[in-house]
Amino acid sequence: MFGELKIFSGRANPELTKAICATTGVMPGAVDIMKFSNENIKVAFKESVRGKDVYLIQPSCAPVNEGLMELLIMINAAKHASAGRITAVTPYFPYVRSDKKDEPRIAITAKLVADLIQTAGADRIMTMNLHSAQIQGFFDIPCDHLLAGKILCDAATRFDTTNGVVVAPDAGSAKHAGHYARRLNLPLAILDKRRSDDSEAPSMENIIGEVEGKKAFIFDDEVASGGSLIEAAEMLEKKGATEIIAFCVHGVLSGNARERIEQSCIKKLVVTDTVCIPQEKRHEKLEIVSVAELFGKAITYTNAGRSISGLYSKY
Repeated sequence: MFGELKIFSGRANPELTKAICATTGVMPGAVDIMKFSNENIKVAFKESVRGKDVYLIQPSCAPVNEGLMELLIMINAAKHASAGRITAVTPYFPYVRSDKKDEPRIAITAKLVADLIQTAGADRIMTMNLHSAQIQGFFDIPCDHLLAGKILCDAATRFDTTNGVVVAPDAGSAKHAGHYARRLNLPLAILDKRRSDDSEAPSMENIIGEVEGKKAFIFDDEVASGGSLIEAAEMLEKKGATEIIAFCVHGVLSGNARERIEQSCIKKLVVTDTVCIPQEKRHEKLEIVSVAELFGKAITYTNAGRSISGLYSKY
């Protein structure tokens, strides 16, 4: 064991922290976070963290930039309070989609965020389903990359997978979708998606695989505005899919995503609780499954110096 386990929550998703703490048997630590009238943030731990194994839980939820700054200040406050080890737990990593330089004169912002977290004083990072696994290489500190595949596949089995097909929303996600298909013992289809700008409204050109007369299970890492997901569902419906159910790890649901999904041909959208989904964004088509148990075990195993690789199969 590294030291006494302490878990603290930022303001981004306190409900997830409570659920994680319930699985670990550790009470959430006392911390005061406030914002002054000039929008500066102050963090004060209300109990000693000296020599403790500290886990700071703060996913990337709206408002994203404020949450990121809050996380950095929490890390730095713990460092200056002589915490023994500091782990930043970011179930949904900030700026995760800005992971490459795919046009001139732009920042690789995910790398910048990784540098900021390290500079603030974090000793480890724990996250889930990065947009690309290579982001782990942005860190010079250990990065525990948890995967929600088993959780989503367990949810899929509740919908009767008979005569089903797993659908990858684009070629880039085909490898991941293939793992889901093998776990569910279903065939795989791939959508040919073309994105020409940052409008979050790509065009669907074709489908590789057979979907006619089948129940389609779409798997993706996140849903933001819902544009890509809805267009994929419409393409599947046109090609004869009898039912469309979507599974996304991170339910960002920005803008008018709720209304768009409610009015779409998607029968059900299953997401995890990595991102806080307020009541006004919830609806009958939305189902939320929890990642708290997986994170709770990963935290307690890491605190005890145990390997976490046995917690979950790869997907």
